[in-house]
Amino acid sequence: MPLSYSTAAAAPSPLAARSRGLLRSSRSGSVVVRCKKIDQLRAVNGAPPYAPMPNRSLLTPVTLPIIQDANIKNDTRLRIFSGTANPSLSQEIASYLGLELGKINIKRFADGEIYVQLQESVRGCDVFLVQPTCPPANENLMELLIMVDACRRASAKNITAVIPYFGYARADRKSQGRESIAAKLVANMITEAGANRVLICDLHSSQAMGYFDIPVDHVYGQPVILDYLASKTICSNDLVVVSPDVGGVARARAFAKKLSDAPLAIVDKRRHGHNVAEVMNLIGDVRGKVAVMMDDMIDTAGTIAKGAELLHQEGAREVYACCTHAVFSPPAIERLSSGLFQEVIITNTIPLKEDKSFPQLTILSVANLLGETIWRVHDDCSVGHEPYSSLDID
Repeated sequence: MPLSYSTAAAAPSPLAARSRGLLRSSRSGSVVVRCKKIDQLRAVNGAPPYAPMPNRSLLTPVTLPIIQDANIKNDTRLRIFSGTANPSLSQEIASYLGLELGKINIKRFADGEIYVQLQESVRGCDVFLVQPTCPPANENLMELLIMVDACRRASAKNITAVIPYFGYARADRKSQGRESIAAKLVANMITEAGANRVLICDLHSSQAMGYFDIPVDHVYGQPVILDYLASKTICSNDLVVVSPDVGGVARARAFAKKLSDAPLAIVDKRRHGHNVAEVMNLIGDVRGKVAVMMDDMIDTAGTIAKGAELLHQEGAREVYACCTHAVFSPPAIERLSSGLFQEVIITNTIPLKEDKSFPQLTILSVANLLGETIWRVHDDCSVGHEPYSSLDID
């Protein structure tokens, strides 16, 4: 008897069944499929059964196309993108690494909103976004957050925010009641935007690294200044390193230790308000010596200018002002160019406009420092490379 089964849901394709003449309809609406029993293959002249195959000589070989990227030999998993805050520093970093800056489109709409679009693929790449949050701090910070978000949505493997100058770093504690700790807030925003790591140069206070819930690589810019001072013909016995306030004693002490173990002096001051400082007295001897004032940043230059006045009153022969971050808010230029300083030495973590330049100003680059650190992070090496790893600040 022929085999038969009835189904309503899992029936074969009506078109295929009809072509084989196997489909019949029933009154119940079900589909009846009649399957014919096929005889087994029989041996021919004692040879085993086989299925006939076409002559191989008649087959045409099929060659699958190999997809090749024209730039595959130049492919790298390291990508450097620059924001609009400091493109010249970003270009220097890329040149140190032997790379070109990644293509990115950043523009602002008429209402002030920021638009960011990556112009190349970053899928599976190590992406480093160079963007200091310098003035205008809020604009540059928001731009950094949107850049991080764009990279995260483009499936970047790792996103590192390279922040040569970290804005809001001074708001790292509550000095009065009902104040915000903006440094912690900004750290949370960068983390939530999607950054996997942060690379920062010279935080205002090292403990601010603890505000981030992601790894932080903290490098110091002072060794770049140390190399420059070492090239100058200043007798080591005539040097004295001066901290412009009590809060910078640890930084100045570490700097003095690296600078031929020079003696240390401290300017004691009292601050009556934000960006307002008053010098009280000097701790240490600077008479007849070359005083090197070291700080992490110069904003309005009120602290360091009043400190220089006190050093001249105490008999200092020359005064040098050194810092990593040159914020230079008004009236900093007038104070620094007034003749109190023999030389003002800064780095390029913050871009300086031409109208803020003056004869005593010297700008040093931290591109090699940041470039070497970026490569070591990408290569999973220790960033503790000499001479930039640490200043032994405690």
